[in-house]
Amino acid sequence: MTATVADGNVATARPVSVTRGYRFEMFKLVAQWRIRLLVLACWIAPGLFVAAVGGQSTLPVDTLFGRWMHATGWAGPLVTLGFAGTWALPLLTSVVAGDVFASEDRLGTWRHLLVVVRSPARIFAAKALASLTVLLLLVAGLACSSAVGGLLAVGNQPLVGLDGHLLAPGDAAVKVLLAWVCALAPTLALAAIGLLGSVTLGRSPMGLLVPAVVALAMQLAQMLPLPADVRLALPSYAFIAWNGLFTSPAQLGPLLIGVTVSLVWAVVATTAAYLLFVRRDFTGAGYDGSGRRAITAGVLPLAGLVAVTVAVVAATTGATGSGIEQAKVQRSLATAFAHLYRMQTEQLNRPHVTEAQLRATATCDKGSIRVAAEGAGNDWRCVVSWHLPGVEAAGTAVYQLDVTPDGRFMADGDGPKEVNGYFLVRTPNGDAPNPLWQFDGNVELLRASKE
Repeated sequence: MTATVADGNVATARPVSVTRGYRFEMFKLVAQWRIRLLVLACWIAPGLFVAAVGGQSTLPVDTLFGRWMHATGWAGPLVTLGFAGTWALPLLTSVVAGDVFASEDRLGTWRHLLVVVRSPARIFAAKALASLTVLLLLVAGLACSSAVGGLLAVGNQPLVGLDGHLLAPGDAAVKVLLAWVCALAPTLALAAIGLLGSVTLGRSPMGLLVPAVVALAMQLAQMLPLPADVRLALPSYAFIAWNGLFTSPAQLGPLLIGVTVSLVWAVVATTAAYLLFVRRDFTGAGYDGSGRRAITAGVLPLAGLVAVTVAVVAATTGATGSGIEQAKVQRSLATAFAHLYRMQTEQLNRPHVTEAQLRATATCDKGSIRVAAEGAGNDWRCVVSWHLPGVEAAGTAVYQLDVTPDGRFMADGDGPKEVNGYFLVRTPNGDAPNPLWQFDGNVELLRASKE
């Protein structure tokens, strides 16, 4: 484009820089009352929720780390992360990224914006960066607020990991931070899907719902008894795989796969949105989207990406079946029991014992010996055996296990009462339930079985 100056010479008009466009898009986003309300809610509500739960007598024991919210302030941000990955982050990406392009279609301001900026590519970059910045601010608010609320309400105590071992407050802080950082990868994937939906569907309100609908579909898929390679090939698994950070040694394989898959989805969806946007015809007064283009440019590439990632994960990891096998369940349960038995021993002021001295083992079956002991279900029954120094007879305890398709299990003590029954023990933070009564654990889906 050209512009005529006062002396009659013709000068070339340069496109507005991405930096200036970014500042302008940030101003437009922050000026919206709903964005301001979301930022305020994310920086205040989680802290109030965690502090309120920490002061109640009942805890959300059905959520991961919920049973430890009276014991340490580091459990609160993990409970918040579990909720955010399921509900909050998909909705936030819908409101921010799912509407960043569609709002211009509803207002009919594309031609004015193009006259000022003169570059569709730079408009896309500015809008994408602005929406990403707002999302990072929202995620940071959720993490910081819940952590501060937990620490102020409960304190900076050690955190019990998913295999029963204690994490010092410093280690717990680092791993909580890493868990939230890893959750950024699937958030970026959902944001990219939001950009694609906003570009493809125009001012249609369906574009605003795309990230939430995709996230809900993937969450439902994670609840089904899918093969492990399919489960790990979905970006939603990265919202779950951070659990592996809280075992010793850390279960990093599924986490790295989940983060990598999420970033690949983010790149593919963003690239598709960019290509569609720069080729779009902006001469019309409004754009209501195209169902055919939504399928060819959005659904089909992402469906093909699922097929490719499933094939790659299966070929590189050798994952087969559900990944939940008898040997893995037995090993995970025995490890968690040994760590928690040692904790119980210290709380009851009994003679010191180590995990090596206990030599804990577990024998599990599912339903009955006639049913293959594999896969998710609430019909796992296990008998844990251990040895105490100087005692010839082995101790035994019975547990009922509820194993979810993603590998998490909740162990419920079924006797003897003095070992894994319900009773209160005195801790530095007050009376707490017997740590061997009910506890959570994690089965790594990719770890090879050891007979």
